[in-house]
Amino acid sequence: MSYTFDANARYTETDEYARLEGDVVVCGISDYAQHSLSDIVYVELPAEGDIVAKGDAIAVVESVKAAADVSAPISGEIVAVNEILDDSPELVNEDPFGEAWFFKIIPADLGELDDLMDAAAYEAYVVEREA
Repeated sequence: MSYTFDANARYTETDEYARLEGDVVVCGISDYAQHSLSDIVYVELPAEGDIVAKGDAIAVVESVKAAADVSAPISGEIVAVNEILDDSPELVNEDPFGEAWFFKIIPADLGELDDLMDAAAYEAYVVEREA
């Protein structure tokens, strides 16, 4: 299987991505994650204003075959959630790095991004998991 990786994003071992855009970090699930889940039918997002810690389960994504927690890739404050996913969860399958971002965080510590995998390391991680 061939997956798309956003070269500007950092990745967690649980398949979330975090992409710094100005003062905020845009977060969602990777292309690998959406492929693994199959057809996404529901996304439950955190609330704006929530203070989250790196690794906290703060969202849920459900597909026709499974449900999965989505963890905060970094600590900080949720400043935006993608309400489009309420009515169009299938966008996660179509455009995980674009229209289907989940939430935006103002980071408590930008250094936490350095703890995440870059695209090349995450791609190697995915290949290893599939072997």
